[in-house]
Amino acid sequence: MDNLKQAITHLEKGEWTLAHEIVQADHTALGAWLHGIVHIQEGDLDNARYWYRRAKREFVETVCISDELTEAKVSLKKQSG
Repeated sequence: MDNLKQAITHLEKGEWTLAHEIVQADHTALGAWLHGIVHIQEGDLDNARYWYRRAKREFVETVCISDELTEAKVSLKKQSG
């Protein structure tokens, strides 16, 4: 889970390339969701939709990345115990 926490930190800084290296090696639903967020930051919405489907999350065209990251941090915290 520390790797996903680091990915979120990179995403918060707009460092989607560094975050991408982390999330593409993670095969959890949270990793897929973060992978989708990476592609939103990158501007590749088709790829983002794919990763949101893999994460079983609804993709919204007007997604707010900061809200998504806040929700992802809550989800990560719940999974960590």
